[in-house]
Amino acid sequence: MIEIKLNNGNFIPTIGIGTYMLSPKDAENSVYEALNMGYRLIDTANAYVNERAVGIAIKKANKQRKDIYVSTKLWPSEYEKDTA
Repeated sequence: MIEIKLNNGNFIPTIGIGTYMLSPKDAENSVYEALNMGYRLIDTANAYVNERAVGIAIKKANKQRKDIYVSTKLWPSEYEKDTA
């Protein structure tokens, strides 16, 4: 898999799995399988309503979290909320 070197010396994969329009169940299953196939880059978003399922899949796959990149997006209205 091709990787790009970041400014901090870490390497990030150039290909990953996206979870747009996946139900939580489908996102969990897809991310779990992708991690077991060697993918290490996962894209999700608060608006996709499947971030929790992505986290469950990462935990279930029993991979080192330090080896996985998760990109996510927030709506501007979520920036200053105290809830997580």
